[in-house]
Amino acid sequence: MDNQNRTICAISTPAGVGAISIIRLSGENSHKIVYNISGNSEKLKNAEAGKMIFCRIFNKENEILDEALIVKFHNPHSFTGEDMAEIYCHGSQFIQNEIINLLTENGASIAQPGEFTKRAFFNGKMDLSQSEAVADVISSNSSESHRIAIRQMKGNISSEINALRDKMIELTALMELELDFGEEDVEFADRSSILGLIYEMQSRIKSLINSFRFGNAIKSGVPVVIAGEPNTGKSTLLNALLKEERAIVSAIPGTTRDTIEEELILDGIKFRIIDTAGIRNSSDEIEEIGIKRSFEKIDKAQLVLLMIDINEPEIQSVNIINDIKSKLREDQSLIIVLNKTDLLKNQSQIKIHENENTVAISAGSGKNIDLLCEKMTDYVKSLKTGADDVIISSARHVESLKATSSSLERAVAALNENLSGDFVSQDLREAMYFLGEITGQVSNEEVLGAIFSKFCIGK
Repeated sequence: MDNQNRTICAISTPAGVGAISIIRLSGENSHKIVYNISGNSEKLKNAEAGKMIFCRIFNKENEILDEALIVKFHNPHSFTGEDMAEIYCHGSQFIQNEIINLLTENGASIAQPGEFTKRAFFNGKMDLSQSEAVADVISSNSSESHRIAIRQMKGNISSEINALRDKMIELTALMELELDFGEEDVEFADRSSILGLIYEMQSRIKSLINSFRFGNAIKSGVPVVIAGEPNTGKSTLLNALLKEERAIVSAIPGTTRDTIEEELILDGIKFRIIDTAGIRNSSDEIEEIGIKRSFEKIDKAQLVLLMIDINEPEIQSVNIINDIKSKLREDQSLIIVLNKTDLLKNQSQIKIHENENTVAISAGSGKNIDLLCEKMTDYVKSLKTGADDVIISSARHVESLKATSSSLERAVAALNENLSGDFVSQDLREAMYFLGEITGQVSNEEVLGAIFSKFCIGK
């Protein structure tokens, strides 16, 4: 770790004016520095760890800058595992900046993004997957994303990965014992049993990889496109879902010429709702650009809400449904929204689409919008494989798991071909290496730099 002997400081609360601001320090001189700027240093020196002490902070002219609370933490019983101090001052930006200036003049350095958490990682307070979860907890904006981040921070992914690594270590040791006693024709493990254990590990790793669709949807939000022909009620549906007049609604076809994006939380799940231009053949250059963008958004969506005016001719509805279906990938889902049911004279129109994944609504009156919302949340919940609480939400973790799976496949091939145990052992060691990347047991500065640079300063 670069400059790990520095004592670092940073403002940990968001930028702006507030009632209280928190400034934190970490490093071997953090206590000495806060003593130097405090007018109550003796009481602070004798204070118990974790106990808040009222102190006046003086500027260079020995004038009172602020009245604050200061708390000390002793290593290793702190967030970073080092001596730490936190200053709870008033939220004036002037006061915050002046205190930071005092700290740096007394020997502290400004912390880099994520440096406090990075030190916690290097000092063994948490592993890499738990460190990443700290950032996820901070950025979580729904109950589900918060739940997954908290479980990861508590170590549920780490426990799973470590259990898999322990099994691999045990198998590798058995294979290498065979090599040591090869001339004596001693077999320490039945190869069919080893194959069985590897198959179990592969099954578990596959389950973890599959959980990423659900985890990523919860963490990043589900991109949902509202698509369809002009005047089917797409913008009206957006307004109904958001419960506000976000999009312009008009009886004139082609009113929406660009995409409109908003976020919606349903049952603790974040959806990124995208209203698009109506799909039709158009000679209007600007509308054509909007239609092109509609198809681009459909291609990137995870869930497509295809709006159908239930009062339009059947052939027209079937054609647009088939056209959109032909453009969707296997990993995309389609809900056909039969709109304007309040104007419907013949109920048999709805039965025409009964074999599809449909919901009949009236976006204008709000009828059955709740059923549509239920279908949307049910779709996301269906992505969750099994009842396991270990959910992968990081693309980095998935790549490491895929590499682990490939190494285990090579180990299986070597066992099936009755190759020497050193080949199997090498494949198992590779699998352990890739698993170690997840928790940081194997890491490099480039990867660590990329991870912690995404953190806010002060965390």
